[in-house]
Amino acid sequence: MERRKFIKNTLLTGVGASIVGGLYSWQIEPFWLEFVNIKMPIKNLPKNLIGKTLMQISDIHVGNKFDYKYIIESFKKAQLYNPDFVVYTGDFVSYETPEQFDQLEEVFKYAVNGKLGTAGVLGNHDYGINWLEPKVADTISNILDRENITILRNDEVSFNGLNFLGIDDYWGSNFNPVNIMNKYDAKKANVVLCHNPDVCDLNVWNNYKGWILSGHTHGGQVKPPFLPPPILPVKNKRYSSGEFDLYDGRTLYINRALGNLHQVRLNVRPEITIFELEEEV
Repeated sequence: MERRKFIKNTLLTGVGASIVGGLYSWQIEPFWLEFVNIKMPIKNLPKNLIGKTLMQISDIHVGNKFDYKYIIESFKKAQLYNPDFVVYTGDFVSYETPEQFDQLEEVFKYAVNGKLGTAGVLGNHDYGINWLEPKVADTISNILDRENITILRNDEVSFNGLNFLGIDDYWGSNFNPVNIMNKYDAKKANVVLCHNPDVCDLNVWNNYKGWILSGHTHGGQVKPPFLPPPILPVKNKRYSSGEFDLYDGRTLYINRALGNLHQVRLNVRPEITIFELEEEV
């Protein structure tokens, strides 16, 4: 009898833990935003930009996959940090129908903008169904432009001496990294924006030295304790989340995403990153 009681209690405990864990990963962690603070040394950084902040927001995924009012509330929290620069690294929507354009406009009434400048790049989901609809990308770019967000599609922009080079999405129809990296000027203070970190492994970088800010992976969204994420949408499974030394003068940072492709997270909280600019010695 004692053995039966032990087995019954063990099963009940297991079922209860599964229910609690399921609710946590469904209703709590997907909306438990973390602000991550990191130092960012940059070559040739103008003296007046030392100590300024650069905020990275990635993979917002406005659409019908989760309650995007969470994004609006997150933007309001981010605005309180009063960032000097803001960059968005792709996947503004989870595109299904043109309804997402209206949703994006609603959300970006509360956009986080930098005091000195705001830029971004597109992600694969911004290219519509199967990443094959350039008109979707054009419409999203126009919506964001109206909110003073400069979308870089193999182009660059400088704000107060900080130069941003933006590579259009790896899986999209406008991917042309050589076009923009040929414009790389090592004498400037540069930061590269690139949604998909797999681009880091391509021979397109023109001896670039500096930071690359990416997203795309969401950190896998689910990470078992002491194990790597079982699902990552990249060829190079090293590229999960966080900071990576690429051992050639480049430093990659992969943001864990603000939004959710599917409403589930475990050990991978949503993230907004705040970099403090420093002069690289």
